[in-house]
Amino acid sequence: MNNNSFKDLSYRLFKSGNPAMFYIGVNTIVFLVLGIANFFTKGAVDSLVAQYLAFPFDIAQWPTRFYTLITYAFLHQNIFHILFNMLWLYWMGNLFLDFLKPRQFQVVYWGGAILGALTFALIYNLSPQLNANGAILLGASAAVMAIFSGVTTLIPNYSIRLILFGDVKLKYLLLVYIIIDVIGTSPGSGNIGGNLAHLGGAFFGFVYIKLLQNGTDLSSFLVKKPKLKVVKNEAPKKKTSAVNQAEIDAILDKISKSGYENLSAKEKQTLFDASKN
Repeated sequence: MNNNSFKDLSYRLFKSGNPAMFYIGVNTIVFLVLGIANFFTKGAVDSLVAQYLAFPFDIAQWPTRFYTLITYAFLHQNIFHILFNMLWLYWMGNLFLDFLKPRQFQVVYWGGAILGALTFALIYNLSPQLNANGAILLGASAAVMAIFSGVTTLIPNYSIRLILFGDVKLKYLLLVYIIIDVIGTSPGSGNIGGNLAHLGGAFFGFVYIKLLQNGTDLSSFLVKKPKLKVVKNEAPKKKTSAVNQAEIDAILDKISKSGYENLSAKEKQTLFDASKN
């Protein structure tokens, strides 16, 4: 990778303002750093991660491990775990951002991560048949599932092309994933905790969009209030970019309330043109 390619990748991951790319970058760096450290310490780092950074089911540990509600979502077991999560975050995250705003992405992502972890802990604490001894949770799956569920709830009939299957509507793809996760919560399954977290994340994404369509935006607390300032009278300037941004925001609000399918051809073209820029 030459210097220009590295700078371009660095910009896309950390300076573009795209939260999906940002989390892909951070998760990858954390995985690589912990993997290298674990190699040189002969597995000692894995033990420390499980004890101090993964989210524990045991409520008694929460007062001193409260931060694990965040840290667990940056940890992955192996290369396939992180590869799968980051690929889905790339596909679904960028699709989400085609229709909604970065601040809404942030709330859905972290809301899914937190509710996923709490769902895992709640079921483990209420189900004596589960072997909960030392159970921990790690990975970005619940957060990614929330993004997937959210964008599917918003545009359920949007199709994506899958190898071997062709064009598949998001609503059917999400249904398959939910069925797999439900089956995966049965006793004897290898990843009950992870599947429970997926379902919690998916539920948050669904609820967020439904509330948004009914006029309640849970991300509104992140909106910066404009500050008043005194300016000198000057010749009026063109406000083309501001008007265009206002038009885009209006279209995005319309999508959140009534769906992408209800946009006019002109609005769809405007949104498409804006996405290219």
